[in-house]
Amino acid sequence: MGTSWSAHIVDPPADCTAEIEAVLARIIAQMSNWEPDSVISRFNRAPVGTWMPLPADMLTVLRAGLAMARLSDGAFDPAIGHPVDQWGFGPAILPRPDAAPSTPRWQAIEIDGEQARRHAPVALDFSGIAKGFAVDAVAARLRAMGLANFLIEIGGELRGEGIKPDIQPWWVDVESPPDLAIPVLRVALSGLSVATSGDYRRYRLEDGRRLSHSIDPASGTPIATGVASVTVLHDSAMHADAWATAITILGPSKGMALATRHALPARLVLRTDTGAQEYMTPKLAAMLE
Repeated sequence: MGTSWSAHIVDPPADCTAEIEAVLARIIAQMSNWEPDSVISRFNRAPVGTWMPLPADMLTVLRAGLAMARLSDGAFDPAIGHPVDQWGFGPAILPRPDAAPSTPRWQAIEIDGEQARRHAPVALDFSGIAKGFAVDAVAARLRAMGLANFLIEIGGELRGEGIKPDIQPWWVDVESPPDLAIPVLRVALSGLSVATSGDYRRYRLEDGRRLSHSIDPASGTPIATGVASVTVLHDSAMHADAWATAITILGPSKGMALATRHALPARLVLRTDTGAQEYMTPKLAAMLE
């Protein structure tokens, strides 16, 4: 996934690392655009209109991505692969389409049972949701092994279960843009996940401008809203990941309004000429009181 993972586990068995790595290898084999033989890469190369059976994990993520696309009016788009590639944030191995589709890309994806197809030359890209799914999948495997107390982290997306040996919850400081002075957001994770999307990890500087890796599906270009980071807490790391991506794309006004309507605990940090401006939903403010 182009990132690191870590796990803090109370009384882990000897085979715990191997079990985690097996879960991650399964997800990479299905959903990594950087692996030419992954399921998602083969799906993106399949002729338009061809039905292809998909494994259960990938179907779960695809269904969740399409549902998020509907909820966010397309701000989250699981079929954003071509613009991601074209702006230098993908593996650059996708076949280039002749032209941009005339309708939202995600609407070109159809699922029927355990198979899916494309109606137009779009390309799936799960970079805004797969890490969160992987956190959930690792947590599920650890619970199935009888483990009740752990903290899982993949590329800044985290989930805590149970408590630490000192009877404290898993306290974590949410990552902040290193170049902005904002208050530390400290949260307790116990049966809860947190995901952060930001412009400070993956970006390019072009003519003095910071080009975020977050691509606006409507324009097919990097967002220009000045959003530095968005953090979302959720029962599901997959949904926290996708919501953080959607709110980042929508920006402070529309994004935080959407988060408020859905009663999400969320924080947005905006870059301004005078420094950082912080936005917080009522749900998160109530949780922090």
